[in-house]
Amino acid sequence: MGGPSAERDVSLSSGHEVASALRGEGFEVTELDAGPTLAADLQAQNPDVVFNALHGRWGEDGCVQGILEWLQIPYTHSGVYASALAMDKEKTKVAYRMAGLPVAESKLVSKADVLSGHPMPAPYVVKPYNEGSSVGVYIVQEGSNAIASMADDMPDELMVEQFIPGRELTTTVMGDRALTVTDIITDGWYDYSAKYEVGGSRHEVPADIPSDIFDACMDYAVRAHDALGCRGVSRTDFRWDESKGLDGLILLETNTQPGLTPTSLTPEQAIKTGMSFGALLRWMVEDASCNR
Repeated sequence: MGGPSAERDVSLSSGHEVASALRGEGFEVTELDAGPTLAADLQAQNPDVVFNALHGRWGEDGCVQGILEWLQIPYTHSGVYASALAMDKEKTKVAYRMAGLPVAESKLVSKADVLSGHPMPAPYVVKPYNEGSSVGVYIVQEGSNAIASMADDMPDELMVEQFIPGRELTTTVMGDRALTVTDIITDGWYDYSAKYEVGGSRHEVPADIPSDIFDACMDYAVRAHDALGCRGVSRTDFRWDESKGLDGLILLETNTQPGLTPTSLTPEQAIKTGMSFGALLRWMVEDASCNR
């Protein structure tokens, strides 16, 4: 848990929650803050399984997974390939399109391109192509001149994506089955604060949406999980423009290591479908593997 990414604090919170719950399930647990000596620390600990509660770059982009593969230590969540693919938002979209899944128009551009003028008609979203938890994400509205104020926080390469209006929906996949659909209700958009601060958003589980939209979320989430080569638990996020019916349902991204904090969506979905937090984590530990 922890590590050096922009999502360090979320990872520490997830890690503490996981460790506490796994101890409650009877496991012997050591909490390890991932740093430059991670490989040596893992060799010294010699664990039966690593529960990967890291988020963001290095932790869920294939880097740590590669270390664990090299050390031949079974670990939770997706392997090297799926982790790297899902963290790259543009390559994820290529995989989605090949699987026949609906995505928003997008392209990769340089920071200079974004600052010199609108790279696509507004409204659109500007985001790093390889971060999670809505880190560094901005919505640019028509007539806005706010792009220049974002410059200090921008990486050199960015994704710009057509803004899809409507509701935020999400579905967790566990193994080969989808759990349920959550409707995420916020006062604004689902940013970092809305995701992790108590009261930042309200979750309606299961979502009160038409059955065809609900069923499509469940189907699309499993297909996205499979298209990216995920294993264990993943969570796929959607935007749904109600005015367009099923045509308005768009995949945003698949998170290969969903948050496991007290406000997180995946534990909440598991509980709503009859699985305790501890039982969910036990399943993940027992599902752990390497060479995949």
